[in-house]
Amino acid sequence: MGRADARRAQAQESRRAGKSGGIRRLFTWKKLLGAFFGIVLLGMGAFGALYLYVDVPAANAMAERQSNVYKYSDGTVLARTGKVNRQIIDLAEVPKEVQHAFVAAENKSFYKDQGVDLKGTTRALFNTVSGKGKQGGSTITQQYVKNYYLTQDPTVSRKLQELVISLKVDQKQSKDEILAGYINTAYYGRGASGIQAAAQAYYGVDAKDLNVSQGAYLASVLQAPSQYDWNSATPTGKKLVKERWAYTLRNMVEMKWLSPSEKAGLEFPAPQKPKPAQGLEGQRGYLVEAANRELEKQGVTEQDREAGGWTFTLTVDKKRQKALEKSVDEQLESKLDREGSKIDAGVQAGATSVDPKTGKVVALYGGEDYIKHYISNATRQDYQPASTFKPLVLASALENESTTQSGNLIGLNTVYDGTSKRPVVGSDTPFNPQNEDGRSYGPISVQKAMNSSVNSVFAQMIVDVTPAKAKETALALGVPDKNFPERPAVSLGTMNASTWDMAGAYATLDNHGRKVTPHIVQSAEHRDRTVTPEKPKREQAISRASADTVTKALTGVVDAGSGSAANTSAYDAAGKTGTSEDNKSAWFAGYTPELTTVVALFGEGDGGRKQVSLTGTANSGRANGGGFPARIWADYTLGALGGGSDKTFDLQDVERGEVPPPPTPSDTPSEEPTESEEPTPSDTPSESPSETTPSETPTTPAPPATTPPPTTTPPTTPEIPPLPGDGDGRPGERPGGNGAPPQ
Repeated sequence: MGRADARRAQAQESRRAGKSGGIRRLFTWKKLLGAFFGIVLLGMGAFGALYLYVDVPAANAMAERQSNVYKYSDGTVLARTGKVNRQIIDLAEVPKEVQHAFVAAENKSFYKDQGVDLKGTTRALFNTVSGKGKQGGSTITQQYVKNYYLTQDPTVSRKLQELVISLKVDQKQSKDEILAGYINTAYYGRGASGIQAAAQAYYGVDAKDLNVSQGAYLASVLQAPSQYDWNSATPTGKKLVKERWAYTLRNMVEMKWLSPSEKAGLEFPAPQKPKPAQGLEGQRGYLVEAANRELEKQGVTEQDREAGGWTFTLTVDKKRQKALEKSVDEQLESKLDREGSKIDAGVQAGATSVDPKTGKVVALYGGEDYIKHYISNATRQDYQPASTFKPLVLASALENESTTQSGNLIGLNTVYDGTSKRPVVGSDTPFNPQNEDGRSYGPISVQKAMNSSVNSVFAQMIVDVTPAKAKETALALGVPDKNFPERPAVSLGTMNASTWDMAGAYATLDNHGRKVTPHIVQSAEHRDRTVTPEKPKREQAISRASADTVTKALTGVVDAGSGSAANTSAYDAAGKTGTSEDNKSAWFAGYTPELTTVVALFGEGDGGRKQVSLTGTANSGRANGGGFPARIWADYTLGALGGGSDKTFDLQDVERGEVPPPPTPSDTPSEEPTESEEPTPSDTPSESPSETTPSETPTTPAPPATTPPPTTTPPTTPEIPPLPGDGDGRPGERPGGNGAPPQ
């Protein structure tokens, strides 16, 4: 090698050595350590800035959304409403061992950590990657924050927010508050959010009644709700959830929350089969609707209910409710051809059953199905109660100590003229209603007139009492002031009322005249608010003597009158039938010493837009209250009373309550009624009754109410044709008949 080559080699070696030394000078340990701490400080600064920048937000919309739960009087669930099946409960309502099961399953260090567990997150990631089973790496606090404040989006920004908010929440809230938030917001499968809904969905109990084994299962199912639901899980899913359940219990033993012997005695708690959500189908919707109407009056508004979280306990007795539904199905629905018969398709049944001592609605029937027919037939007020109003006319006569036109006190023995189309005496509004089939009874006692529902007698009686006083008594008993004309025709029940209204009036009679107001809400509870329903006033609406006398009269209707279909030796009963004009509605209102129930049928046509006749229902001829309504009433009452009752009416101070001696031949109808399936006594006129106006049809005054008609044929009153367009079906009062403008 020449000198020149040696110099070049030396130069190259120098350059290499200089370059290496430069790298060493650049990456010294001090510089590397400084860079590391610089990055750490920068990260800490960034995290500190993030910590200051990120605030704990308000709860997300879904986290606080809850359902409302409606329960029967025995506490069993009737229905749930709302878009989310959740009821937020206090941690104190969850057994301590169940609380510990959730901590053992998800975050053993929960009570000691600061809300974030980096070690747990790393371990969970390693276990997932290595195939040892999926385990949540987040703490309970982090999962609560994700559920309550954030979203489920798996983004870096959301994860950073979760870490920061978790630290802040851990500082601001107690561990119990965080645990309560976690178990109330978590999704457990089966449409259940929160532990209360989950306890009901999987085990049919409230959260407070869960045992440790069940709690361990619910804590385990959180990891994979769809995979771990025992009733839909694959064999692998069942194996995994069992392992998770056992893992939870082992952790509880390790944390000394469960003894080894207690653990050894536990069996895997296989949950019940899933049940469909208890919505508003069938009768549930009608019950919920009735409760909501009442809740509005008590200050629980629709807005309050939409917010959710309420538990409403109703007065409805589950067994009696089922008995009522069964009776309607067997006594009516099974006989109808809703698809093949236009008449049957429009038949609507409604009923309200009340405890006469308390006013509690123990059963209610609103229609064939709330989903198919939204109008509740139990509470609708667009039909007439017909002759079920006659006992209220008698009650007013007794209460006001009214007298007949000849000055005799009105009581059960009082004799009236039962001649069909007999013009009433003493009224500014002429009225002469026809009895059913035009049947005349001649002199007849009030008791017998009630038994046979004689229209002419009660038309005269309301004149004797005055329609104004009869209305006053009816309102005091609970009949609504709706389309309530103060005219003689109202004696035939031409106002509007519901089965609910009439059940209240009859329950008041049953309760010896003390006012009974039907109500269906027993309690309304929310974790932030409790509403105590106002107790109905129990003042004396009418005297006991008046009420008990009416009850005495109504026992005759059941024993020997139009209500004979309700007669049985299994219980003591009183009641009254009713059928409105053209058979558009048919009623039976009755009671025993323990139960008051009103059943009605309504003829509904044109999609519910008009009222039609019930005649021909189930091919049974002319409908009336002594038919289907009375049979439903009797069948239900027998079931509701457990097969019968030995209690009898405690009637005191019955005024003129003795039934008179057997009638003379003149007391009976001129023609013997023919036997048929339907009871023969009158409920309603068979055609529109006629009225006269004094200016155009002078008549000879009828004999006094208590005097038998003369043996010679009395002058007849020219008939006035039925009023045109009398669409509501009531026995029409002729427009202008008393100088008043047409109605």
